Amino acid sequence: MTDVSSELMLDAAYEWERNHPDRVYMTQPTGDGQVVDYTWGETMEQARRMAAYLRSLQLPPGSHIALISKNCAHFVICDLAIWMAGHTTVALYPTLNAETVSYILEHSDSRLVFIGKLDDWERMRSGVPAGLPGVALPLAPPTDYPRWDKVIGQHPPIADKPSRGADEVALICYTSGSTGRPKGVMHSFSSCSVPGQHFGLELGVTATDRILSYLPLAHVMERAVVECSSFYSGVHIFFTDQLDTFLEDMQRARPTVFLSVPRLWLKFHSGVLQKFPEKKLQQLLKIPLVNNLVRKKVRAGLGLAEARIVGSGSAPLPPELIKWYDGIGLHIIEGYGMSEDFSYSHMSTTERRRPGYVGPPWPDVQSRISDNGEIEIKSPGNMVGYYKEPEMTASSYTQDGFFRTGDRGEYSADGLLRITGRVKELFKTSKGKYVAPVPIENLLNAHGHVELSCVAGLGRPAPYAMLQLGEEVRARLQDSASRQQLTEELEALLAEVNTAVEDYEALQFVAVATDEWQVANDFLTPTLKIKRETIERAYASFLDEWYASGKTVIWH
Repeated sequence: MTDVSSELMLDAAYEWERNHPDRVYMTQPTGDGQVVDYTWGETMEQARRMAAYLRSLQLPPGSHIALISKNCAHFVICDLAIWMAGHTTVALYPTLNAETVSYILEHSDSRLVFIGKLDDWERMRSGVPAGLPGVALPLAPPTDYPRWDKVIGQHPPIADKPSRGADEVALICYTSGSTGRPKGVMHSFSSCSVPGQHFGLELGVTATDRILSYLPLAHVMERAVVECSSFYSGVHIFFTDQLDTFLEDMQRARPTVFLSVPRLWLKFHSGVLQKFPEKKLQQLLKIPLVNNLVRKKVRAGLGLAEARIVGSGSAPLPPELIKWYDGIGLHIIEGYGMSEDFSYSHMSTTERRRPGYVGPPWPDVQSRISDNGEIEIKSPGNMVGYYKEPEMTASSYTQDGFFRTGDRGEYSADGLLRITGRVKELFKTSKGKYVAPVPIENLLNAHGHVELSCVAGLGRPAPYAMLQLGEEVRARLQDSASRQQLTEELEALLAEVNTAVEDYEALQFVAVATDEWQVANDFLTPTLKIKRETIERAYASFLDEWYASGKTVIWH
């Protein structure tokens, strides 16, 4: 491992402020193609002014300050201000409903809330207690809270450089809640700083690199790899404007480092195939001289012409999809981590990388597989604990200090980890056989038309799968000829998948959801992972009919 310092992230930010105050740190779109650049000096001055305001409130040290915002420059500035003032950040996903907002603000004992860039503030606002003080960030929707610019204009910047202790709590990350109530995962300045520093060092990220931040900063993966890492590397962070300007934002950023999740990699793949049918693309890639031009054109179309590091996390990528990206010159590095270890567990490298595996553990991470197949981790990124849940915290660790991840896995002979599913996701069919859904879902997701899948079948004679097709494919479903063609393709996919699994894992049918699974309708977590319980519950009343129909492809 590259040599690292013991400098904590807030102190690292002071170094950029002192040594490179005029270097552009963040670029924020403000609408209509306009952007605002924030240098390190400007970033830290605004943070210092807001820290002065927070100090003026005379809150108890270590108070919890909530932040509800999409990714933007002032999300980062808020974090810095809260930490300088001696407090702890509680970031909420910008897609939560009012009930969950209310629960988290109450459970976290938040003393103040920052309201930032949001698409659906009206859906959330009733969840914010009427008496809770707040501040509206520059890109916030209309609220009754004082505006950021007015507040910082009334407070001179603090002049000192307050440090925080390594064991002090920097942030509480509320899990995305794929099952049950969100849990408050507490991270110290140490458990944020070590991963943040190591990500940049091991990937060779420097201040000359550019990265687009669009995955939710409220989640630890983006928080660790983008924000916390930037305090050490100085990478230039670009933000997105709106969903429909994503490609424009990509072209502006020209990212050299790009982090995504499987759903977007699948969307990119599907989009390319709309312009380059797979057969034609593969033929072109076999032609000398032409192949390099084609690869460059495809990468440029994705906005990744200058990307030298591309990564994926949150869920496994289908191995065939990784191979496809290899073919166009994008070598995706997969990583594995959790909220509880600040995404600092395993990561592929250019030298140690294989489709279907998430790489070896970091050199300073201890990992093992328990007798029941569960991955157990001891990491410098391990959480302080779950807020207000000491018994849950204790039960999450082994007696010798390893965190029980709840994920099942196995190591290859050369030490690469393969995730085989969740311990609690195993279900038993009526024939008494246990089925692990994730490996089967990976086979389904490798198909160009399948965006998401959910394999289930508890107590049924055989498993089944619900499928969400890509947006472009769903648009063709009204045409009967197109639907028939898709039916035949999915029948072939079902047969192919069933030959690749054990007999007791073979799917009886696939059912295609013609409605869209979204974060907004609670089918997906904010990090775009499926919510199994929601999906299974939504279609449970149709199962008897589907199993009795004898069909292998069902359109719902």
